[in-house]
Amino acid sequence: MYLNCHSYYSLRYGTLSIEELVASAKSLGIDAMVLADINTSMGIMDFIKECNENDIQPIAGIEFYSENVRWIGIARNNAGFSELNEYLTAINLDEISLSPKAPGFNNVFVVYPFGTKKSFELKDNEYIGIKPREVPRLVNSEILHAQSKLVILHPVTLSDDFSYYVHRNLRAIDNNALLDNLKPDSLAGGYERFVTIDKLLKSYALFPDIAGNTEKLLSECRIGFDFKTIKNKKTFTGSRYDDKLLLEKLALDGFKYRYKPGNEPAKKRLRHELEIIDSLGFSSYFLITWDIIRYSLSQGIYHVGRGSGANSIVAYCLRITDVDPIELDLYFERFINNKRTSPPDFDIDYSWKDRDQVQDYIFKRYGHKHTALLGATVTFRDKAILRELGKVHGLPREEIDALVSMPEDRVGEDSIKKTLFEVGRRIMDFPNIRSIHAGGILISEEPLTNYTALDLPPKGFPTTQWDMYVAEMIGFEKLDILSQRGIGHIQECAEIVLGNKKEKIDVHDVSRFKTDGKVNDRLFNGEAIGCFYIESPAMRGLLKKLRCNDYLRLVAASSIIRPGVAKSGMMREYIKRFHNPDSFKYLHPIFEEQLKETFGVMVYQEDVIKICHHFAGLDLSDADILRRAMSGKYRSKKEFERIRDTFFNNCDKKGYSHELTSEVWRQISSFAGYAFSKAHSASYAVESYQSLFLKTYFPHEFMVAVINNFGGFYSTWVYVNEAKQLGATIHLPCLNKSQYKTSIAGEDIYLGFVHVKGLEKSLCDSIIRERNLHGNYRSLADFIKRVHIGIEQLKILIRVGAFQFTGKSKKKLLWESHLLINATPDINKTPEIFETPEPEFVLPDLHDEKIEDAYDEIEFLGFPVSVSRFDMLKTNYRGDCTAGDLSGIIGKKTRILGDLVIVKNVHTVKKEWMHFGCFLDYKGKFFDTVNFPPSLKKYPFTGFGIYLIEGKVVEEFGFPSIEVEKMARLPYLPDPRYVNKIKAANYSKNDLVKKDNELK
Repeated sequence: MYLNCHSYYSLRYGTLSIEELVASAKSLGIDAMVLADINTSMGIMDFIKECNENDIQPIAGIEFYSENVRWIGIARNNAGFSELNEYLTAINLDEISLSPKAPGFNNVFVVYPFGTKKSFELKDNEYIGIKPREVPRLVNSEILHAQSKLVILHPVTLSDDFSYYVHRNLRAIDNNALLDNLKPDSLAGGYERFVTIDKLLKSYALFPDIAGNTEKLLSECRIGFDFKTIKNKKTFTGSRYDDKLLLEKLALDGFKYRYKPGNEPAKKRLRHELEIIDSLGFSSYFLITWDIIRYSLSQGIYHVGRGSGANSIVAYCLRITDVDPIELDLYFERFINNKRTSPPDFDIDYSWKDRDQVQDYIFKRYGHKHTALLGATVTFRDKAILRELGKVHGLPREEIDALVSMPEDRVGEDSIKKTLFEVGRRIMDFPNIRSIHAGGILISEEPLTNYTALDLPPKGFPTTQWDMYVAEMIGFEKLDILSQRGIGHIQECAEIVLGNKKEKIDVHDVSRFKTDGKVNDRLFNGEAIGCFYIESPAMRGLLKKLRCNDYLRLVAASSIIRPGVAKSGMMREYIKRFHNPDSFKYLHPIFEEQLKETFGVMVYQEDVIKICHHFAGLDLSDADILRRAMSGKYRSKKEFERIRDTFFNNCDKKGYSHELTSEVWRQISSFAGYAFSKAHSASYAVESYQSLFLKTYFPHEFMVAVINNFGGFYSTWVYVNEAKQLGATIHLPCLNKSQYKTSIAGEDIYLGFVHVKGLEKSLCDSIIRERNLHGNYRSLADFIKRVHIGIEQLKILIRVGAFQFTGKSKKKLLWESHLLINATPDINKTPEIFETPEPEFVLPDLHDEKIEDAYDEIEFLGFPVSVSRFDMLKTNYRGDCTAGDLSGIIGKKTRILGDLVIVKNVHTVKKEWMHFGCFLDYKGKFFDTVNFPPSLKKYPFTGFGIYLIEGKVVEEFGFPSIEVEKMARLPYLPDPRYVNKIKAANYSKNDLVKKDNELK
C-alpha cells in the first residue's frame, strides 16, 4: 500500500537509509513497497537487493518534483524503469523540461496528487493519489465518480519525531535558509511514516475500492536484476571469436616492439594469457582499452597505464602500460585466473590538458546511450556538517568557526550546540551531493538508462547517478581515464626538445632509460626536483637512505613512501633491514617465506593478500575483499566484519598468540588502505624514470615543461631556482621574447606572461599576435602605437621588466607611459606607411635600485628574479655552513641560513605538533630540518621567508638533516619607495606647511 517511500537518496529531504527503510517495512509485515525518491533513481539497485534479502517485493519509482510540478512514476517492470530513467535523463540533460503532465509511458503507472487533475484527463495508466487526511474531501469532489482511478498515497519520509526535526534541518540546508524561515510546502508532513496496514486501511474504510486499486497496481509491478553477469560492452568487433583473433594479432605485433626476437619465455606467457583472457570473455575489455590508447597515440597524446592490468604481458605488448611483468616477476594469475568473474583494472593517466579530448573520443566512439562518467556521492562529514547546521540555526560566523576548529571542546555547551551535535551525528554519512568519480567511465552493452538516470554536471558528459560501489555490485567494470599534471611535463618536454634541439624522443623507450648510468646516478643522489612522484623532500630523502640506483629498488620505494607504511613504523623498519639484512628476526616463518624480497615487510597490496592467505588461512577471494575494504573500495560492512572474524578465528585455530595475531592485523590495517599493487608502483617508477631521463639529458627544456604545467610538489619559484642551478639563464617576461607560457631559446629561459599577476589574457594574446605579424617592438612608443592597452596594464608590464630591451629605467618609462597614452588617439593599431619620429621627453635623472626591482618582481611574479632573496636581507651574514657542508659536520652544532620551501606538519604520539622543514641555502641547494615540539613551541615558523637556523646536524642512513634548537625569520631591506612615503606621512602639519613655503 506504500507507493511513495523516500530514502536519504532524496537528497537533503529523506531521513532513512535503504537498510532502515526496508527493515521498518519488514517489522510491520509489509510485503511490497515502491521506492520513489525525488528526481533520482540512485537508490533503486540497493533497494532491490535489500528487499530481495528480506522477502519484500521491490518496486521502482521516481517522484518528479519541481516548484510547480509533482507526480510519481511507478515502473511496471524493467522496461518501465528504463522509461523513467530516460525521461529523467532528458530533463537533466536539458533536452526537455519537467511537465505537469506525464509523457506517454508504455510500462509506467503515474500517480498525481489529489486536486491536480480531473478524472477525464487521466490516461489508462494514470491515477490520483489520496492521502489519509484527504479522504473526507472526496465526498464533495468530482473525482468520487471515478473511484477506479483512485489509489492510496501515504508517503514515507520519517521514522519518528526526531527524524522530522532532522528533515527540517536538511530542508533548511537545501534551501540555504534559517530553520524559522522554511516554507511549509517545502517540508514533508509529520505523518509521513510507516504504520500497520490495518491502521492505514481504516482511513479508507468508506471507500474500499481505493485499497483494491492500490493492491492491484502493486500486484502488476515486478522488477529484478541479475547482479552476477558483467554489464560492460560484450564485444569490440561484434563477434567474440573475432575479438579473440584481433587481440591475438595486436598482441603479437606489439611483442616485436617490446621484446627481442627469440624470447620464447615471454612469448609462451603471452599465449597463455591470451587463452585465459578469451576463456573468461575479457577480450573486448582489452581491445576497448587498446582502442583508446591507439587514438591517444595517433594524436600525439602521452599516457601512463596503471592498475592491476599492468600485471599482464598482453597489456604491455598493446602499449597500454610500460611495465614489463616478466622483469618484475608480476603474476598474471593473481589478477586474472579461471575463477575470476571480472576483468582487471586499467587506470590510464593523461595530462590535465588532454583528458577531455580522450573522453570526448570515448563518448563519440561508443555512443552516449552506452557511455557515461561514473558518479560519486559526497556525504555529510565532520566539519562540513557543523558549518551547514550552524548556518541554518543562525549562529554567528565566529561561533561556527570556533565550533569547527575545536569540536571536542564542549565546555559550557548550550542547548543549540548540543542540538547541532545530535543532528550532526544523525546525518553523518548521509548523501549530500551527487558528484563525479575521479576518472571512471562505463561502456555498457545495454543502454545505461536500463540501470540509472544520468546527470549532466559541469564536466559536460552524462554521468551515472549512482557510484562505483553500485556499479561494481550490479556487474560494471569501470575504466579509469585520469588526469595528472605530471604527465603533462613529460609530453611537453619532448615537444620542447623537438623545437629547441630538433631531437625526437621516444618517451616510451623505458628499458633504455632504466639502464642509463647517468640517470641512475641522478636517482641515487636524489636530484629529482620536478620528477614525477619522487621530488618531495620525504621521497628524495628515502632515495638517499635506500641508496636507490635501479628500477626495482625504486618500485619498492614508490610503495613504502605511502602514509600507511610510514605511520605503522614499517617504512623505517624496511630501511633498517635493507641496511642490515642479517640483523632482524622475521615476525613468523611465513613472513620469511612469502616476503623475503621485502625483508618481511608488507610493501605491496599483493603482500597483504599473501599474508592473509598464507598466514591467516583466508581464501584468495576473501583476502582480496579484505584488502579492498581497508582501502575504501568495498563497502559491505557485514562482509568486512565476517572476514575480520574469520581472520582472528583462523589464527586462533593455528595456535598463534594473541599478541602475534594483533601485530599482524595492525600491520595489515595500517598499510592496506594506502598500499599500491606492485604493478601500480612499477607504473609510477616508469614515469619517474621518464622524468629522470629528460631531466638528465635535456635539463632546461625539462624545467620549462615543469614550470608550464603548474602541478608539481613545489611552487613555481622553486622550479625557476632549479633551472638556474642547472645552468639556464632566467629572463623576466619580455615583450619581444616571451610567449604566454614560459619558453626557451638555447640556454635562455624567458618567463611567460601567464605568471604576471593582474595581466589580462586577451592583452597577452594581442601582444604576441602583433609581434608575430609585424616584428619586434622597438620602443615604448612603438608598442603603444601597435597594441591597444590601458595605463594600468601598461604599468604592470613596465614594473615587471617587460621593457628592459629599451635600455630605459622603469621610472622613466612610467613617466613616458602617461604622456604617450594620453597623446595617442584611440584607433585601431596598424603599421604606419611613413615612419614618424618618436616624441622625446626631457626628464630629470631617475635612479632605479635593484631592491625596488626585487619588490616589483615579488608583487607581480611572486618571487624575485633579478635579485636573490638573500641579497634583500638587512644582514650580509650567510651562516657558518651551506647545505653541501652538512655531511662533513655530523653531530656538530651549526648555524645556517635557509629560504623556506615547504613545511610538513605531523602529530607525535603525544598529540603534539612537530614539523619537517625544507629549505634552500644561499647557493640554491636543498637541506632539511626537524623541529621537535619543545623547540617548536619557543621558535615557531612565522611564515615564508629566510630563517637563521641553529641546531645539531644529524644523519639517518646517510641522509643529513638539522635538529633545530633555535630559529628566527630574518628581516628584509625595506622598499625605499615606500620608506620615503612613510617618512612623508609622518611629517606634522606644520612641517608640511613649512616645506610648502620653502618650495614657493
